Amino acid sequence: MNQFRFSILLFILTGISAVAQTPDLVRFEYTAIPENDTGIRTSRYRAVLNVPFKIKEDNYLVVGSEYNKYDFRVGQPLPFDSRTLQRLHIIDFNLGYSFKWNEEWRFIGAVQPRLASNFIQGIENNDFRVNLAAVMMKEKKEIEKPFRLILGLSFNSATGLPFPLPVVNYYKRFHPNWSYTVGIPRLDFKYHSTSEKHIFNVATFLDGYFINLQNDIILPDNEIGTAISLSALVVSTGYQYKFTKEISVYGVFGYSIVQEGLIRNGARNRAFILNNQGNIYLRTGFKIGIF
Repeated sequence: MNQFRFSILLFILTGISAVAQTPDLVRFEYTAIPENDTGIRTSRYRAVLNVPFKIKEDNYLVVGSEYNKYDFRVGQPLPFDSRTLQRLHIIDFNLGYSFKWNEEWRFIGAVQPRLASNFIQGIENNDFRVNLAAVMMKEKKEIEKPFRLILGLSFNSATGLPFPLPVVNYYKRFHPNWSYTVGIPRLDFKYHSTSEKHIFNVATFLDGYFINLQNDIILPDNEIGTAISLSALVVSTGYQYKFTKEISVYGVFGYSIVQEGLIRNGARNRAFILNNQGNIYLRTGFKIGIF
């Protein structure tokens, strides 16, 4: 994967999920990628809280945050000291504004400052990133075949690309019991029970991270590692139980058909391959969503 392809993929992974996928008011989630032949195991703990404030009719300000903690375990020796990789953190601060543009479209803008680091020595300049997004959303709920279309632009400073990239997401309930979503970073196909309590789905989605390493790692051939990243393309099946229209629990079982865990140098190029083998992917959680 060359530098441009990596930048595009990293944008997909981290730059648009807040506005292009289902927004959450509250989410608690656990993800596990078990140990494979590389001897590496990853666990992620995620917490999300977003609070909307009504400014005036159809105008909302959203303030919130998201925290991701990664526990990284290596079951076999590496040619460098991996102890400082054991705890990785991403802290996002969310600020969004939404208003009704016209009878058909709603505007949503978001600013997301981010700290992504192993925080060995407090907070450093390289820990800081910022994501920006501006999209238009058109939604029709009270029709025979409800749909939602999101179009816009997103900029993520972690990608290294000096320009915004497009956001496209389309959802349609084409049958009382069936719906699909086409977009990035997720494609899915869902079955909704008649009671709306049970949802089954098959999906393909992207997951991953890009995190600064405060203490540079001396790698073989005298390479210097300054960041760690993971890129994964996952195919999955899942189940969601809805207590109410907004409150639910869910579980996902999948397999990462493409996976690449890397130590990267100061130019963000690959310096050392940690994990390039597919693996089982497990996720479970609780959420309160907007839709």
